[in-house]
Amino acid sequence: MASPDQTAPYAAGPQQERLGGSWFLILTLGGLAIVMAFMLGIAAIGILAGDGGGASATPSTRIDVTLAEFTINGNLVAPEGEVTLVIKNDGSMDHNVGVRELGLLSPNVGAGGVVELALGELNPGTYEVYCDIAGHADSGMVAVLTVSGSGETVAAASSGGGTDHSNMTDEEYAAMDTAMMESMLAYPAETEGKGNQILEPTEVLADGTKVFDLEASIVQWEKEPGLYVDAWAYNGMVPGPKFDLDRGDKFRVRFTNNLPMGTDIHWHGVHTPNDMDGVAPYTQDLIEPHGGTFVYEFVVDDDAIGMYHAHNHAQTQVVNGMFGAFVVGENPAPWGMSVSGVDLPEDGEFAVDMPMILNDAGTIGLSLNGKSFPATEPLVLNQGEWASVTYYNEGLQIHPMHLHQFPQLVYAKDGIPLEQPYWTDTLNIAPGERYTVMFRADDAGVWVWHCHILTHVERSTGMFGMVTAIIVNETPGFDPNDEPVRPSNWRLNPNHSVAEDGTNPGGVTAEDLADAQAEADAADEAEASASSTNSDG
Repeated sequence: MASPDQTAPYAAGPQQERLGGSWFLILTLGGLAIVMAFMLGIAAIGILAGDGGGASATPSTRIDVTLAEFTINGNLVAPEGEVTLVIKNDGSMDHNVGVRELGLLSPNVGAGGVVELALGELNPGTYEVYCDIAGHADSGMVAVLTVSGSGETVAAASSGGGTDHSNMTDEEYAAMDTAMMESMLAYPAETEGKGNQILEPTEVLADGTKVFDLEASIVQWEKEPGLYVDAWAYNGMVPGPKFDLDRGDKFRVRFTNNLPMGTDIHWHGVHTPNDMDGVAPYTQDLIEPHGGTFVYEFVVDDDAIGMYHAHNHAQTQVVNGMFGAFVVGENPAPWGMSVSGVDLPEDGEFAVDMPMILNDAGTIGLSLNGKSFPATEPLVLNQGEWASVTYYNEGLQIHPMHLHQFPQLVYAKDGIPLEQPYWTDTLNIAPGERYTVMFRADDAGVWVWHCHILTHVERSTGMFGMVTAIIVNETPGFDPNDEPVRPSNWRLNPNHSVAEDGTNPGGVTAEDLADAQAEADAADEAEASASSTNSDG
């Protein structure tokens, strides 16, 4: 019998086969576990590396921001990362919040409303926070959001603007007083550039057509001393040049658009053919930027106190400076009339007839004739002289214009003479409106003239915006009581006769008026009684 071959393969029995299968399963599962552990380790290392050492998510900060007239309050500090502003309006009018560097703007928030504005992931730095509603930023609604880098600490931020001074010290109040006085004493301040200059025709054609050249471009405009802004200007000035035409003139404007945006010109309050109304794309094609041209041509066949301005994207172009006065023909003053007891002279004449164009938004901001106090130009008159002023509102808000001392006689609305002129000391002008007033400079001195929305003229750093003054020089021998302009007391004293002791001899007294009213009431009762008796019969 042959001996077994010791090198032959081992022949396993049934028990050995079961043990071999178990070891194979164990080894397979162990290998899978090792592979999975290795992969998880790599993933963990990636997460740690990506988060800079273990942060599980980008930091997220929510900041409470409170708005009021005219302030932005809140601790505007956050670490770098996701930032959301939770905005509450504690004021009485609409506000919003924008972040200038990000180009983000919240919806308008009504009184008591709350909105959120997600700013995204912010890098370290400072960001200007402001209210975008016309005039609100100029009135103080500006603040700074500070975003700190990793490991940095930043002190609580101060709020912007506003009227809440409850925590101020006496020294801080004194500093505000000093700032106000210094700002007022800087008036009038000289600046470069002057708007409203009369535009003369470039040429007059054989048929009498007056040809004007007008160009729109962005220029540097000094609206306050040392403060230059990008003005969107006609012929390099704000307001644009004034058109002064005669009724019946043949009018042609060769217009060139050197803006970065398409534009057009609307002749507001002026009678034109439809294709000259200046509303692209309805009445014309948009005038292309960077050198596009268009010719406006029509006959000015009706008297007008109008204005001209861009219509395309007017919310940007107009408030940035693209507006001007457009006057056709005569605007007759009510000389010789008696208005509320004041007898106007038969042969009166104006020493000054001027436009005052109001604005409140864009790069020009709160301004009179393109300038902000103390750069606004004073009106200089001599005692006894009459002046005529037309208010034009090219802004986005109403403006109640208040003239100290001298009552204003409103005698035209939108260039239409009023059958019943009326006196006022404060005249409210809405956007797009024109009002023409006249007044006599009776008393020598400096008399302030301003919008009476107080945040349009004053802020914690001093006077600004929509303020100017009338400077009245003394005229020897002039006595305003010789022909008084005092409509405030005309019912009590129609003759305005004032004695040296301040009484009004010969005038109607309050008792006279009361007696007259009682007699009128008695007559009405008697008439009513008689009518009742007749109907019963």
